[in-house]
Amino acid sequence: MAEDDTTPDLDAVVVGAGFAGLYMLHRLRGLGMSALVLERAGGVGGTWYWNRYPGARCDSESYYYCYAFSQELEQEWEWTERYPRQPEIKRYLDHVTDRFDLRRDIRFDTSVESARYDEDTRSWSVTTAAGDVLRCRYLITAVGCLSAANVPDIPGLDTFAGQWHHTGQWPHEGVDVRGARVGIVGTGSTGIQAVPVLAADAAHLTVFQRTANYSIPARNGPLSAEESATYKASYDEIRAVQAGSTNGHPFVVSDESALDAAPERREAIYRQAWERGGLRFRASFRDLLADADANETASEFLRDRIREVVDDPETAEKLVPHDHGFATKRPPIDTHYFETYNQPHVRLVDVKATPIEEIVPAGVRTSEGVHELDHLVFATGFDAMTGPLLSFEITGAGGTALREAWAAGPRGYLGLGVSGFPNLFTITGPGSPSVLTNMPTSIEQHVDWIADCLGHLRERGVDRIEAEPDAEREWGEHVQEAAEATLLPRAASSWYLGANVPGKPRVFMPYAGGFARYTRTCTAVAEDGYRGFALEPARTRV
Repeated sequence: MAEDDTTPDLDAVVVGAGFAGLYMLHRLRGLGMSALVLERAGGVGGTWYWNRYPGARCDSESYYYCYAFSQELEQEWEWTERYPRQPEIKRYLDHVTDRFDLRRDIRFDTSVESARYDEDTRSWSVTTAAGDVLRCRYLITAVGCLSAANVPDIPGLDTFAGQWHHTGQWPHEGVDVRGARVGIVGTGSTGIQAVPVLAADAAHLTVFQRTANYSIPARNGPLSAEESATYKASYDEIRAVQAGSTNGHPFVVSDESALDAAPERREAIYRQAWERGGLRFRASFRDLLADADANETASEFLRDRIREVVDDPETAEKLVPHDHGFATKRPPIDTHYFETYNQPHVRLVDVKATPIEEIVPAGVRTSEGVHELDHLVFATGFDAMTGPLLSFEITGAGGTALREAWAAGPRGYLGLGVSGFPNLFTITGPGSPSVLTNMPTSIEQHVDWIADCLGHLRERGVDRIEAEPDAEREWGEHVQEAAEATLLPRAASSWYLGANVPGKPRVFMPYAGGFARYTRTCTAVAEDGYRGFALEPARTRV
């Protein structure tokens, strides 16, 4: 018997060099597999390479928004702030890349144009924009969940006489808005970060708000040497809490119901969480995302805080959310966001009351007139989760394109594999906890699972793995059931559902059943011989 002479050049091609792609390459190397990472950017970082907008900062605290796979790495890296800014996260990922000598297997400035599976050779042919073709056994997407910028289709944008930029495609040289008239469209997590920083330099800032948003103060500040030492001494315990948590954060959601707590006690708990700041606020009570009445107690507390902070009552009421409950959309944290509206050169425009009609050379025309601008910033988010995977043509077995397979919405098994697309692994794909968690935690779990799976396949002489249709269908049903057990799919029109992209199918994409529960399921699938996946042994010829 002889090995088939159609053996591909590489064991794996990984698309993307952010948190996911870097760790995936490290694990593939550890397996002794040949791998190449293709990255469209000029450096590593993924979302932290592109998102350089003013105020770009992580919403998770630095001590756990990082890799857990290397104790040496945990101990040697020194974070400087409670919530790291984009440049610091980028420096961290550059350090990881060089420390583990990953750069030599990354091809930068390389966009993937298409990937096609060949059933005869059981391999993928990956074509770059430059026309190069790479043949690999396994295709692993590490493209991120929030990397396909969503620029709204507003008439007249091409006529604008000033400069416009999307926050996810911010120029690396920066944008000088000193003394300028600036407009920003969008008040989600990104807009909430950017508004205070833009206001500090702009002569006038106009904020175009479609949906009022809740936000918790970050209470950011320097990370002291003592705090850093405490975290480093406690990483075993910290990582254990993360692994057993709902959202991959190192804190536990309270067992107490908001409705069972006496009003004075409930107010005190919220007040304490508000003063501490950060995402831990949502862990105050166990039922904030399960019960509308419980959620309303948190929502009303936060509405009152907005009214306290914002001096002008009319502006305050515009900023108070009424159409959704707290954390039913991605819950932002901020540094002096609401306080910014107390500055005389900052104006809030409610585009539900006065819609944007068009962009003209002088600025933005709403139903109340033209807002004259020199710079226009779109903080309008992303075509989340599916957008990055559909940004290039992926064609599976039988010539079916992923775009066609997902025409009615994404489907997949565990967010890791897709029926009809053999030997394709999707890190943090639709149907995984991903954006509902601390991303590095989910990424490491996914990468470890994929790496262990590839080791399993190699040990057993298997070279083809594919999610089975029934397993995919059952997992999709479970994902929807998990979502329906929360307020997330019905209490807000969010990008979790694709509601921010016109024409996108409305399907709740992330898994809301909790990180720990998801991990247990993935482990059980693997221990049961990769239940729900069809495994086929390698073919040989005489």
